Order: sequence, then structure tokens, then C-alpha cells
Amino acid sequence: VKATSWTGNVTGPLQLSPREHYGITSAISLALPKEADLVQTQRLIETMKPYGVFEEDLELQHRIMVLGKLNTLVKEWIKEISEQKNLPASVTEEVGGKIFTFGSYRLGVHTKGADIDALCVAPRHVERSDFFSSFYEKLKEQEEVKDLRAVEEAFVPVIKLSFDGIEIDILFARLALQIIPENLDLRDDALLKNLDIRCIRSLNGCRVTDEILHLVPNIENFRLTLRAIKLWAKRHNIYSNILGFLGGVSWAMLVARTCQLYPNAVASTLVHKFFLVFSKWEWPNPVLLKQPEDCNLNLPVWDPRVTPSDRYHLMPIITPAYPQQNSTYNVSASTRAIMVDEFKQGLAITDEILQNKAEWSKLFEAPNFFQKYKHYIVLLAGAPTEKQHLEWVGLVESKIRILVGNLEKNEFITLAHVNPQSFPGPKEANDKEEHSTMWVIGIVFKKIEGSETRNIDLTFDIQSFTDTVYRQAISSKMFEQEMKLSAMHVKKKQLHQLLPNLKRRKVCSVLHHHHLKYVRDAACTDITYPGPATVSHIEATGEAEGAKPTVTRQRSITATVPPSQTPPPTMGPPATKRQVFYILFGCI
Repeated sequence: VKATSWTGNVTGPLQLSPREHYGITSAISLALPKEADLVQTQRLIETMKPYGVFEEDLELQHRIMVLGKLNTLVKEWIKEISEQKNLPASVTEEVGGKIFTFGSYRLGVHTKGADIDALCVAPRHVERSDFFSSFYEKLKEQEEVKDLRAVEEAFVPVIKLSFDGIEIDILFARLALQIIPENLDLRDDALLKNLDIRCIRSLNGCRVTDEILHLVPNIENFRLTLRAIKLWAKRHNIYSNILGFLGGVSWAMLVARTCQLYPNAVASTLVHKFFLVFSKWEWPNPVLLKQPEDCNLNLPVWDPRVTPSDRYHLMPIITPAYPQQNSTYNVSASTRAIMVDEFKQGLAITDEILQNKAEWSKLFEAPNFFQKYKHYIVLLAGAPTEKQHLEWVGLVESKIRILVGNLEKNEFITLAHVNPQSFPGPKEANDKEEHSTMWVIGIVFKKIEGSETRNIDLTFDIQSFTDTVYRQAISSKMFEQEMKLSAMHVKKKQLHQLLPNLKRRKVCSVLHHHHLKYVRDAACTDITYPGPATVSHIEATGEAEGAKPTVTRQRSITATVPPSQTPPPTMGPPATKRQVFYILFGCI
């Protein structure tokens, strides 16, 4: 298992691209780096160091040692399984088995304290059930292993653990081979023949990561550029696949494409070119690192000519390994608009930097999300125990993009921007122990011409989101009666203290006492439902462009929810009486 660390030194001989053509087009420029480019790259490295993006050699060696131990355990376990299944001694001795890594660690861009994505590859006689039983038990016996848990029913089944302080997620793939050789190359498409879909999904991470590394002209330049872009994306709150932005593999592919277009450029130039290319990219034209190949294995691949749903993807970035997939299917109109705007701002800043009018630190300045919008929706998810809270928060977060999509469809909403960073929720006034998490969504409303007052009804937008979450929780048998999900509208002036340093006590007090009214609607007393929903209206005042907003009279809203929207009683445990929350809003 190999990994690399950056020494923070750009001196020495330059590694030039050995060929002129990378990817699906010829390069935009083959220009060699100048002395000024090397100086700027060194400045970039020094600027990133305080952010913890480079791991120290001791930490790196510790990871390598941990992965070595895990690899030894896998070989021992597969040998034991082979003996139990009475394989010939000659096969048992050579049967092999191996741990592969993928994701940020395999790409060589992991940060301090980051977890490791790993894949256990086994020969054909080792079953998935063996992995989740005997290998799980073997891990349990290791004194270095803590927090061991198996998620066997996940879309991509996984064992999660902490091994000597390193968080590791281990997937499993069983290949149609009698032995697993040490020099196995997972990029070989022939390995996918006769595999079940779960094994193909498990292999995908390694295959994509290895293919990306194979397709870039200079791996070190790629890695340093990717570290910079990932840091920038996280600082600007646009790093999250699950919430509709881009995840690690998508950012890696955009950087890889930039490297292909400028194969001899160093990191300082590549960061600038990244923003240049993707601020002007004509979405939804796809980003491809290589021409898609058909291996005739009848696996579904991204192809808008064949699959109608692929035509609606807004920002397609296509994985280079078969079966090719769009890694950004969660991107919405709002999240794409936000990212393109950030690309344009990044281009303007790097223009200044390369002209020596600004420092690299300007690129990594975190914008104040809580000053960016006039209006916010705050989501609160709570559960009585830590374990229930962990499961509940994971489900809610995975569905927030549905709420964003609902809000985008509202005729009065221009944009919905969810902050990928979540926050601890407010404590209940009754001192009852509850674990809660809060997400904040910035909202931009369309300007209303004239001076008319208009009610903006968010009832359906929020109701359909909460319905989806509760239904999923019930159908997966995860739901507990005291799991809660609510939403509230808050203006910017109530959020000014809700910063990353979590000075939130005063803010939460404002949220609870001034913006929520808990009212039991008599019309709803006979409706059963597993938890609280939120009914939301906004009273809007039309404003001439540039005019100062005027505050309208606030009024309470009455609404009922028809029984047809409630889940059938057969879906889960006995439901609780439904509460409807009324939220009072001011003007736009």
C-alpha cells in the first residue's frame, strides 16, 4: 500500500509531459513553467501548510503500518477460509488476498486525521457472508480495533472501524479468480466478468482512482493542485456530494482534466487555469478524461443518447473507468449556479495573485455564509439517544437535496444554498436530554414588481420533504417515536452569531422564542403521523429594485394537512398524534 507526502519543495529538475495529447482533446498549452511560476507554487504551499492539508511523515508512516497489519489480517483470514473449505494445500499457500485503497488516500491528497477508504479483494471461494461474519469476528479480536460496526444492507456494504486510531471503511469484492496475485491491476475490465453488482460497485472506487492517476501528465503537480482546490472548496462551503455540490472524486476529475489541458504547468498555474476553464465551461456538456469504452458486459453506463434520465443531469462529470457513471447526479440548478459563481470569483482572485496584487491567502478566505443572504431556513433533526441521533442525522442529511429541489421549483424562489457544515442544535428549555443537529439553507426570493403584498406558501415544499424522510425511516425500520424533524424561517439579523466558532447560545434563544410557535391545530387532532411536520408561510412585500425593504404586518397562518398525505398504518410502529407548527414570517 503506497502513499505519498509533500515535502514542500518545488526546486529540482522539472518532470515534463512525455507526450502532447492527454484526454479526449489536444492540450490548450504546452508552455513550460517559468521561474515566477515556481515561486508562486512555493508560496501556495506555504499558504496551505497551516490548514493541515499536508500530513507529517510520522503520521504517514503510521498509516502505512496500520494498512500493512490490515493486509496481513486479510491474508491470514483468506487462508483460514480456504483450509475450512478443503482447498488443496498448494492453492491455500498461494491463495493471496489483498487490501487496496482508494479515495483521497490513494490519490495522495489526504489531510491530517482523514479516514481511509479501503477494499478487501478475495478469491472466488470466499463469500460476502464470510466477510461480514468470520472476518468481522477476526477484527473484533484485535486489540487495536475500536468502534467496529458492519453496514451489510447499505447500497455499497461496508465494515467501519478505527484501527490504532485511524478511521477505516472497508468494502469487499470477490473476484472470479482462484488466487489473488500481488501485482493485480484492478483497472483490467476483464475482472468484472461474472461479478455480482455489489462487487462491481465495491471495485468502482479503486478503478476510478487508479484510472485518474493513470490519465494525468504529472502526478505530483496534479496532487498539489488538487489539495489547493479541495481546500478552497471546503472553505467556500461547496464540498459535499450528498448535499448537491461536488465530492472528492468529482473535484479530482476536474483537476485532472485541467492537468490534461496544461500538461507541463505547475500547481500555481494549474489552480488559475482550473478557474479559467470551469468558469467558462458550457454546462451541461460533460467533463470526460477519456473516451468511454464499451466492454460488452451489459452494465448501465452514462449515455444521454440511450438513457433519457441522463439528459437532465446539469453538471455531468463522468468517471473514467467502466462502467462510466456521472459522479454529480445530485447537482441541482441552485448548487450549479453557486459553484459557477465561485469559479468566477476564484478566477478573479487568482488573476490578482499571479499579478502580485494579492496573496494566496485571499483564495482561502472563508466567505461569511450567514451574511450572504437575507433569509434562511433552519432544519433541526433531534433524537433522544446518541445512537439514534447518528442514524437519524445521516438519513436527514442524505435527503436535504430533496428539500433544495422542492424550494427551487417554487415560483417565488430563485436559489437555495445549503451550508454543508452542520451545527449542534439548541437545547430544549425543559432540560430533557436530546441530541440534535442543525443545517442552514440560504434563500434568495425573486423580486416582486410593484408594492403588492404576497403570501409565499412553503407548506408543500417542506411537507413533502419531511414526509419523504419519515417514510424512509419507517420503511427501513429505523424510526423511533421521539425522532424529530422541523424547519423554521430566520432572517439574517437573527443568524449573525451563528458562525463556525459556534457562538450560538444567543442565536438559538432567538430562534426558539421569537420565530417558533408550537400550536396544536384542532382540525388535525385525528391525523396520525410519526413526528412533527412544519407548515410555513412567508408574507412578502414587493420592492422596486434597489429600494429599501419595508416590514409588513405579521399574521398567523392556519393550515391543515389532508389525511391522504399521511403514511399508511402498515408502514411502521404505531404513529403519534400529529403536531403542526406555525411559523410567522416578515417581509422579503
